Amino acid sequence: MKPTQNHKPQMFDPTAKMPPVDTASNADANLRHQSTVTLEGMPKVSELQKLQSDNRTARKPFQWQFLLPQYWGIWLGVALILPLIYLPLRYQFKIGHFLGKLLFGLIKSRRADTLTNLSLAFPELSEDQRLEMAEKIFINAGVGVFESLCAWYRPDVFTRCVTVSGLHHVKNAQSQGKAVILLGIHSTLLDLGGRLTTMFTPLDVVYRPQNNALLDWFIFNARSKVYSDQISHRDMRHFAKNLKDNHVVWITPDQDFGLKQGVMADFFGVPAATLTAPRRMAKLGNKANPPAVMILHFYRETPDEMPKGRKPHYHIIFSPIIDNYPTEDELADAKRINQLLENYIRIDPTQYMWFHRRYKTQPTGIRYYR
Repeated sequence: MKPTQNHKPQMFDPTAKMPPVDTASNADANLRHQSTVTLEGMPKVSELQKLQSDNRTARKPFQWQFLLPQYWGIWLGVALILPLIYLPLRYQFKIGHFLGKLLFGLIKSRRADTLTNLSLAFPELSEDQRLEMAEKIFINAGVGVFESLCAWYRPDVFTRCVTVSGLHHVKNAQSQGKAVILLGIHSTLLDLGGRLTTMFTPLDVVYRPQNNALLDWFIFNARSKVYSDQISHRDMRHFAKNLKDNHVVWITPDQDFGLKQGVMADFFGVPAATLTAPRRMAKLGNKANPPAVMILHFYRETPDEMPKGRKPHYHIIFSPIIDNYPTEDELADAKRINQLLENYIRIDPTQYMWFHRRYKTQPTGIRYYR
């Protein structure tokens, strides 16, 4: 599906000069100074990321309890899948495609949740169209496993695979001494998108720890190679400090965490529990020069079935700064953010994690998921 917004992609070229800003920091000036090679001579993903920041989150220590039998299934999965990331991307995507179709057939509860979400969000589609769409979501999730693993351990395979729009919005905000809050979604290429974004700007990420301790250890330490900082979603003091230090912080406020810290706001035309945390976060940091809030979105523009000799292509969008946000009306703010996120999801809805129970909280007593 093609973008519905009038975005003007710029071919990613680290040698190209950034759009003019009022004042350039030394870091920006140094980055623009690298501007003398052609696209073919582009630095690798890992090399360009080092131009942004050498600071990384401290790793979590290994715990001997991870060797207990309850974790053997995860170790087996890692042993089977991790070596496959050294295959060409085309073959990784084929395996991811097969994995997604397999899971679509096996995990009946998630398949049912996905179809329920699609029936609510896309009532205009037929059942057959939604079934085809649901299978594609699982396929993208299967491919996303390999995209994430490569993003963590072989990022340079994605060199010259990305374009970007709207980067000047971030740079202009930074030139004004502002912190930046990027609002995103749970995309099937979540970790690859984050990795590609760090090619253009240092990035902190707000995360929710995994329920499984070993899985959390794996993911946290893998992401420590990518992000400047990882902030627990419960640690608002840490979040506020990073904003005061004018960091760029990425959060994904698109899941249902109930109404203790949220309101009911339409998401694809259906009332959904929506976090009000973004508007509270936007009030943190420098009171005299509050953070700039914008949308971060990324998606794969090419299909998962790639011809021999071809590589996938990804596009990153930084939206303009969301003006007059937050307001005094938390419901209006939540509706506005949901609408913006929805607009970007519609670029390719099959790259969104529709298998989460997005509409599980319903004060009216309606139970969509059975």
